[in-house]
Amino acid sequence: MNIATWVSEQASARPEAPAIKQGELVLSYGVLQAAVQRCARLLADRGVGPGDRVALIMPNVAYFPITYFAALWLGATVLPQNPLLKAGEIEYLWNDAEPRVAFVLEMFAEEAIKAANATGVDVIVVRPGEFDQLVAGQEPVAELTERAGEDTAVLLYTSGTTGQPKGAELTHENLRSNVVTCGETLLEISPDDVLFGGLPLFHVFGQTCAMNCAIAFGACLTLMPKFDAAGALKIIAEDKVTIFEGVPTMYMGLIAAQSAGNHDVSSVRVAISGGAAIPVETLAEVQRVFGFKLLEGYGLSETSPVASFNHPDRPAKAGSIGQAIRGVEMRLVDDDDVEVAEGEIGEIAIRGENVMRGYWKNPEATAEAIRDGWFHSGDLARRDSEGFYFIVDRKKDMILRNGYNVYPREVEEVLYTHPAVAEAAVLGVPHPTHGEEIAAVVTLREGASASEDELRDYVKERIAAYKYPRIIRFGGLPKGPTGKILKREITIDEA
Repeated sequence: MNIATWVSEQASARPEAPAIKQGELVLSYGVLQAAVQRCARLLADRGVGPGDRVALIMPNVAYFPITYFAALWLGATVLPQNPLLKAGEIEYLWNDAEPRVAFVLEMFAEEAIKAANATGVDVIVVRPGEFDQLVAGQEPVAELTERAGEDTAVLLYTSGTTGQPKGAELTHENLRSNVVTCGETLLEISPDDVLFGGLPLFHVFGQTCAMNCAIAFGACLTLMPKFDAAGALKIIAEDKVTIFEGVPTMYMGLIAAQSAGNHDVSSVRVAISGGAAIPVETLAEVQRVFGFKLLEGYGLSETSPVASFNHPDRPAKAGSIGQAIRGVEMRLVDDDDVEVAEGEIGEIAIRGENVMRGYWKNPEATAEAIRDGWFHSGDLARRDSEGFYFIVDRKKDMILRNGYNVYPREVEEVLYTHPAVAEAAVLGVPHPTHGEEIAAVVTLREGASASEDELRDYVKERIAAYKYPRIIRFGGLPKGPTGKILKREITIDEA
């Protein structure tokens, strides 16, 4: 088993069909396979073979799928990295993962070369035009290297919210099963589909649900190297995107951009949201403004990523991450790993064909995360009688005020219903008598106004007295590469 067979299968069946689009550039499946096989020769000549790591540092450009599948073609393991990392961060990952070769897009090469000087990693700088000629001059590696299902295909480093990043080993079987299940039961992909490729491909959501789903099912992936909402709407209209994939902040941006210029999004038959919980108010507004179905799901890097989803053939529930997908079991457990009763809050535990092999060279962290075959997510949720899960919050984000548990998401949901609020993040700050106090950082909609007192009173009227935010600040919110709000980087001035 080797998931790179998706490329050769589609090239054999539909060689002229479009596989990858980036602006005016269109690669057919036949051209994609040829590029993959010739790029594989570049790697083979540098000694890359089965099990070796190949790092990729580039945004959503056509070179990403080419180099990704070239590494897999040889049986190597792909190490995708955020192109915005600095030299010290790259050096840490390279010392840990020990890649043999790294493909780095020219505009991000400076930091990577500094890391290479410290680690000895062989860097291939991908210069548009020049790299194309280099690849074209190679003799194709015709034969694909077979791998076992349990062999590691991709090494994805988690964001490191609790210490240094850890490398999640995703196997060929992990990724194959998650892609097939997503494509067949959630997205219902056909070769006629066009998937929006604005989620970062170095992140598991974009990699599995956009790039790999498109390639596996013979659809077209239209790439957007750097997301901006107005540009995304233009791509939807021009390329007749049928499946849109995003994170909540992307959808918030789309709503604002659509109000500034009415773009045609009638081609979209389904949209999906993940990466973070989408506010119920935002979900309803997206469906009202655009008219397409928006389905929310849930997953993690360690689960390839999809674990649960609102399935298109069943009634969706607003505010829910849906039900466990095919081949996956989910349950909620307490601190002693005992399953909690229906309606009670517990930590999401996941078991199934999507769960990673383990953390790279970190048996202690693996043993802590995977207990009795169940991966423990660190996310808190409750489940209703129909098996729908509702995220409450990250376990570590829960606020303890005067002995009462306060879940930030519940407070954020109320803030999002205020007409002036564009984005909100709620967190706990230390307090000498209450233990923790509840604070909110709010970004207002363009042209809107609201005072701290107004928002404080608004929330106070709608939830229990111990839950409303006593501290409210206005400003922008730090975000990660997928647009997820990074609470760990928020600092609150209590004065």
